[in-house]
Amino acid sequence: MSEDIAYHEYDVLVIGAGGAGLRAAIEAAENGLKTAVLGKSLLGKAHTVMAEGGVAAALGNVDPQDGWETHFYDTCRSAHFINDYRMAEIHAKEAPDRVLELEYWGAVFDRTPEGKIMQRPFGAHSFRRLAHVGDRTGKEIIRTLEQKIMTLNVDVYQEITATKLFKDQERIAGCIAYYREDGRFAVFTAKAVVIATGGWGKAYKVTSNSWESTGDGAALAFRAGAELADMEMVQFHPTGMTWPPGARGILVTEGVRGEGGFLCNSEGERFMEKYDPVRKDLSSRDVVARGIYKEVKAGRGTPHGGAWLDITHKGAAFIKHKLPGMYEQLLSLADVDITKSRFEVAPTIHYTMGGLRVDPYTGATSVPGLFAAGECAAGLHGANRLGGNSLSDILVFGRRAGAGAMEYAKDTKMPKIDDTEVQAEVERVLAPLSRTEGENPYKLHEDLQEIMAAHAGIERNGQSLEEGLGRIQELRERTEHQMAKGSRQFNPGWHGVFDVQNMVLLGEAIIRGAIERKESRGAQWRTDFPDELENQGKVNYVQRLTDHGIELHPEPVPEMPEELARLFKLGMAPGLANSARKE
Repeated sequence: MSEDIAYHEYDVLVIGAGGAGLRAAIEAAENGLKTAVLGKSLLGKAHTVMAEGGVAAALGNVDPQDGWETHFYDTCRSAHFINDYRMAEIHAKEAPDRVLELEYWGAVFDRTPEGKIMQRPFGAHSFRRLAHVGDRTGKEIIRTLEQKIMTLNVDVYQEITATKLFKDQERIAGCIAYYREDGRFAVFTAKAVVIATGGWGKAYKVTSNSWESTGDGAALAFRAGAELADMEMVQFHPTGMTWPPGARGILVTEGVRGEGGFLCNSEGERFMEKYDPVRKDLSSRDVVARGIYKEVKAGRGTPHGGAWLDITHKGAAFIKHKLPGMYEQLLSLADVDITKSRFEVAPTIHYTMGGLRVDPYTGATSVPGLFAAGECAAGLHGANRLGGNSLSDILVFGRRAGAGAMEYAKDTKMPKIDDTEVQAEVERVLAPLSRTEGENPYKLHEDLQEIMAAHAGIERNGQSLEEGLGRIQELRERTEHQMAKGSRQFNPGWHGVFDVQNMVLLGEAIIRGAIERKESRGAQWRTDFPDELENQGKVNYVQRLTDHGIELHPEPVPEMPEELARLFKLGMAPGLANSARKE
């Protein structure tokens, strides 16, 4: 086959142009390494822009008693103690510096009357902790990182899709990718690669995720030998739009409840008081999502299968000032004026707590030279993520993965990529275009979404999960025989071939993890095992891809040292305990 392929060499290659990827690239480039970023979409349009409510960091600007210990406490408690305590400690300690760094680079946060960065309350946070820019915080973070990266010597490749990671012996060697515009191929050889491609919410039909979230990076790394962990832990955000149909799944930021909005059932009851009498509407996301689900099952749901969310009592001026993006978005997309009327919400797939297993300090995966950060990496969030922790996660661990890749690249030679492997991958990628018959990627995607909703949704049980595993294994076989009509130019059907293959692989990992975890913990709710196991459940289910398929085994969660474990013996968040002592 004669194919015109462009070849590039870099010290550090970052796959993914969201917050984690840009922060990793900044770290490597500022330290003098030749760095490139590959983005599936246009620069500035990554899924990070859809994070609205704020970035969690214990600055203590509004509640001075807040500190890293309290943030650490809240994160581990919400994670149901199967997260990596080392990542939680690093995150809580370094998040304030990463937010202040953004401000130094030009980010414009909302302000307190004294001129400090304003912080708002959020679900399951003990204090007002989320630094925000109205309800457009993710967009401001991407804008700031994008402007910062433009001042550095970083090559950015836009609208390009990676399809395979290459290795030189056991170490990473780079990747092959194609331009989505016309299908031209490019090979990127790199001493170190950072995966920062986000989650895989599009495996489900009702999701707040945009089209990019198909798990590309995690699937590529899994095939290259990296391990996955906690895949069964998929977060359902409690408040996604459920009506009108055209707006179904659109995220309604937790900031609506953080600014005083509340949930009601069809009988006008503020039902969250039953499920969490202390935190109520600002309970953790797993608790609120299950609360809405249970109300609907009990016949107390709204006309379209959800709950009412109401913030009208705060007044139009307050709402438009504090939640301008939410007001404009729902008015334009759903014809709902949240200053005048309550609206229907229901749980929607939002975030993946599981992902690539990484070293807590460097972001290194089990493949030498391969690093990961952000939503595609596991460890920080355990069984349930706190709202706002995703944005501080991408900043803290994006930087650390960039630094880890930088240090690795400094001490290694440029690897080699086998030409025969390149040609084999080119042939594989082009094969769907030459088939005259085969599976339709759009139909396979629909089938996948139906399987995931029916067998790996918010409520699970062993029999349904086993049925789902059989169905998704059959689907995985079908993904190898897809056909795409047309040419390489502007062909979304062709792109969908690889998206579906990635999502089906990760969907199987989700179901396998859910089968093995025979308990209910955080996002994993099994009706046949309704209790959380105190000791036996404190494991991470680690998965590897072998020639015989996916292999899975449990590994005990690392035990906290006494100086951290004592924080939980207080029975309340450290800052609250200190306040109680003073009183």
